[in-house]
Amino acid sequence: MSESTYTVTGMTCGHCAASVTEEITTLAGVQKVDVDVESGRVTVASDSPLATEDIRAAVTEAGYELVGA
Repeated sequence: MSESTYTVTGMTCGHCAASVTEEITTLAGVQKVDVDVESGRVTVASDSPLATEDIRAAVTEAGYELVGA
């Protein structure tokens, strides 16, 4: 199992976290997504490492921005 942590900007509430979680969960191999709205930290556990661009696309689709990756 692989685990990666990302920083996402623009999230302010539980609905934001749910939107990001929903989009990332659609990626192949994703097992678990943990979102901390306060810090903007998103931790993704998956079967194998995921491409950062795939995570970025999912976060953008949810309406937020992946930073620092």
